[in-house]
Amino acid sequence: MNAAGSDGADKMHSKKPKYSMFTQQELPAFKPILTPGRVITLFVSIAVICIPIGLACLYASENVVEIVDRYDKDCIPSSYSTNTDDMISYIQSSTTNKTCIKKFTVPKKMKHPIYIYYQLDNFYQNHRRFVQSRSDNQLRSKENEDKVTGCLLEASNSDGPIVPCGLIAWSLFNDTYAFSSNNVTIQVNKKGIAWESDTQFKFGYDVYPKNFQSGVIGGAKLDEKIPLSEQEDLIVWMRTAVLPSFRKLYGKIEEDLDANQKITVVIQNNYNTYSFGGDKKLVLSTTTWIGGKNDYIGLAFLTVGGLSFSLAIIFNLLYLFRPRLSRVQLCGNSDPDGGWERGGVFEQAEVEPGGCLDSIELLFQKQTFEFDDLGLLSLGFSRSGQQQNLLT
Repeated sequence: MNAAGSDGADKMHSKKPKYSMFTQQELPAFKPILTPGRVITLFVSIAVICIPIGLACLYASENVVEIVDRYDKDCIPSSYSTNTDDMISYIQSSTTNKTCIKKFTVPKKMKHPIYIYYQLDNFYQNHRRFVQSRSDNQLRSKENEDKVTGCLLEASNSDGPIVPCGLIAWSLFNDTYAFSSNNVTIQVNKKGIAWESDTQFKFGYDVYPKNFQSGVIGGAKLDEKIPLSEQEDLIVWMRTAVLPSFRKLYGKIEEDLDANQKITVVIQNNYNTYSFGGDKKLVLSTTTWIGGKNDYIGLAFLTVGGLSFSLAIIFNLLYLFRPRLSRVQLCGNSDPDGGWERGGVFEQAEVEPGGCLDSIELLFQKQTFEFDDLGLLSLGFSRSGQQQNLLT
């Protein structure tokens, strides 16, 4: 009884974990054997999938009609374009005329909607201090308009907190574009250019601009009668870019533009990119199922598919001309009685004349072997008086 009680107590206090297939690593597992045939089939399958996708992506990208026009230097009067200091003086002056007229021809028919972007180069929106200079709580609710701790600069002035605060909002892009063709105005739709999730959840319908751009002006001003959730230019700008060269959506043209059609653009060149050596470009672009013009995706698929197909061919040639021995295969002689001549070292193995002994278990029961000069394993048996050698 004492022994039984002792065993029960040991089981109760045992630290042995409860048995499970997971802890004992006994779960079913797929362990593929990478034979040459399977590897070649895998590479061919990847090529068959990736190459058509790459060609389709490149074809879709080629069908995108895109017009890119850099205007930051063309829109500076000749009297101010001699050096950078003169350009900065021109753009910062409140008395100089910032109106600039550009003309271009549509290369191919552009079907609506035609997206209008402004592109900035050498503008680091991803700088840590720039990205952090905002207050998300203030943007979401009117009750939090005093929460400007994270804004660092442009947080408040003598009249109270700035709404929206921070460097991102303060540097809002303020160039404007007006389009016309044959003296007929082309309407630009600026609704629906921001992400729906931003307008609904990140910018409050009861939050209105307050004390914004009242000091040193950094960019565009905001209408204090319109809530932030409806000021989509600001919402687009506040979604900071990852790279120093980026495009942001300005608006959409909801009509087709014909090939060789003359377009006139009246630009208000207000945004200062001259102080940091940045570029400004106006972009008009159509889209396809892949989006805008982007050759990288198609080239990436073609590269992967081409490499896979090349490797499949190389491995196939190696497999044909220098096959890999996956097992030791022993073949019988033509003796009607069958069997091997082993000089008394091994027991008799029964095989049919001309047949093969697939298992090597019998060989390593009582074998004698050594390595010859060529790195071959010399087994202690013979067939028709000749020693049999196998690759190690």
